[in-house]
Amino acid sequence: MAVYGYARVSSMDQDLTIQEEVLRNAGCDVIRTEKASGTSRNGRAELDTLMQFLRLGDTLMVTRIDRLARSIGDLQDIVRELKDKGVRLKATEQPFDTGDIYGELTLNLLGVFADFETKLRRERQMEGISRAKAEGVYKGRKPSIDPAAVKALALQGIGASEIAKRLGIGRASVYRILGQ
Repeated sequence: MAVYGYARVSSMDQDLTIQEEVLRNAGCDVIRTEKASGTSRNGRAELDTLMQFLRLGDTLMVTRIDRLARSIGDLQDIVRELKDKGVRLKATEQPFDTGDIYGELTLNLLGVFADFETKLRRERQMEGISRAKAEGVYKGRKPSIDPAAVKALALQGIGASEIAKRLGIGRASVYRILGQ
């Protein structure tokens, strides 16, 4: 019966040190970490590895439930999978333990709030972008492909694959520009 820790941050410039320290102090034997969005379980290799490794009687420890999942659906899937394996889920900063019905209730409530927070943040972001577009401030990402360079190379008789290679772009982008 081991205690495994899982720490996650959303972006590469964020630091995992505090979460790792808290999990180590909470008695985690092994700590898996990754830098990936919590809005989806897709692409989270460390979590997948950990989920495959956990066995009956083990405990999965996180600092907060939003470190495990920000989607209520993903959280429920993870909890169901842990429960089927006989694995307990605990958080160091939130008072729940899936070992009893009150812990499961608390966990579900925390999951709903994490999901709500994600949706609220996305809504605010979209409002900000809409406002910036209306004010002419937001222009979107600057083009990374120079259509004139693509067309100039094509006029020299160079094929799409070679143009793409020379300019460091996708062949589909070359075809899209030449088709205009």
